[in-house]
Amino acid sequence: MSNNSYLFTSESVSEGHPDKVCDRISDAIVDAFLTAESQSRVAVETLATSNLVVLAGEVRGPEDIDAEKMELVARRCVREIGYEQDEFHWQNMKVSCLVHQQSADIAQGVDASGNKDEGAGDQGLMFGFACRETEELMPAPIHFAHKILQNMAALRHSGQETRLGPDAKSQVTLLYENGQPVHATSVVVSSQHLEGVSQDDVRQIVRPIVESVLPKGWMCSEDDFYVNPTGKFVIGGPHGDCGLTGRKIIVDTYGGSAPHGGGAFSGKDPTKVDRSAAYAARYLAKNVVAANLADSCVIQIAYAIGVSKPLSLHIRLGENAQVDPTKLAGALNEVMDLSPRGIREHLKLNRPIYERTSAYGHFGRAPDSDGGFSWEDVGLAENICAALT
Repeated sequence: MSNNSYLFTSESVSEGHPDKVCDRISDAIVDAFLTAESQSRVAVETLATSNLVVLAGEVRGPEDIDAEKMELVARRCVREIGYEQDEFHWQNMKVSCLVHQQSADIAQGVDASGNKDEGAGDQGLMFGFACRETEELMPAPIHFAHKILQNMAALRHSGQETRLGPDAKSQVTLLYENGQPVHATSVVVSSQHLEGVSQDDVRQIVRPIVESVLPKGWMCSEDDFYVNPTGKFVIGGPHGDCGLTGRKIIVDTYGGSAPHGGGAFSGKDPTKVDRSAAYAARYLAKNVVAANLADSCVIQIAYAIGVSKPLSLHIRLGENAQVDPTKLAGALNEVMDLSPRGIREHLKLNRPIYERTSAYGHFGRAPDSDGGFSWEDVGLAENICAALT
């Protein structure tokens, strides 16, 4: 296979995957605090195993968001995902809340005071990416992997399909020719199901979903279409595997098509640059591509804890670049304040918009009328072009 012809694979996991159950609970707790007080500070991790959910972390916000309310949030999330199994049931599971107040030392370094602007909540590097492989300006493998599971979940939640369980995974391998995806060479889907449902039954449920997601003529051969390869998937969810917040960072972002700084998103309020700066980097990269300045764009931003100004802004442009990256960096700094406060205000992130991000990717989603997925808007493209002139 030549350098111009290659295979690339990305995976996704459903909302009922153990780690995604934890991401959803953590993000729902963030939303609960931001609903009560928009300036709340939240860093909450969740662990889930057989009929047990453990909440741990640090918060600063209204005292009425207490352990009892956080427990109710956790139970609601598990119920809405669809877990009513003997070994993991939203009513019967134990919820242990070990959340405590945020460190005063961290607060001192991060909070704005006097002439000091709000600093980053931690050091780190964050990446954003966009490309022309899909209308959403996302890499095609992760986009299709997400859509397969989203459509399966919609079928299950609607009641049209009662044989599938909440836990599922997908994996899509695409053939690239001259840098563009042209065909699926293999598709893997594993879905939890009821006892007595055969592997072939699941295959027949899943096939039309996959075929509807992939572009016409892209479906792989039958021999390369793998559904529940182990043959049986009745035991799933947190009873099958322990779940933890933040373990699916590649699923959450670009499916391996772009670098990742290493910081997870879920469970963190938007003062944490792991989350907000990654959203800003995606926002800028997407607008660069939407402005036809390049076919793809990778942006890295780095921060130091307690320091408001980014330490660096690096841009790497793909094919058909129409601008010098150094000049583009200056334009991006002109059109958007990349301090933690500037990002939050520009994208209006201090709102309860995070639970919906916890499954099927934080990127490539349509902006919501209430401000959710604001970082997916492409209204900045014109401003970037103007700043370059």
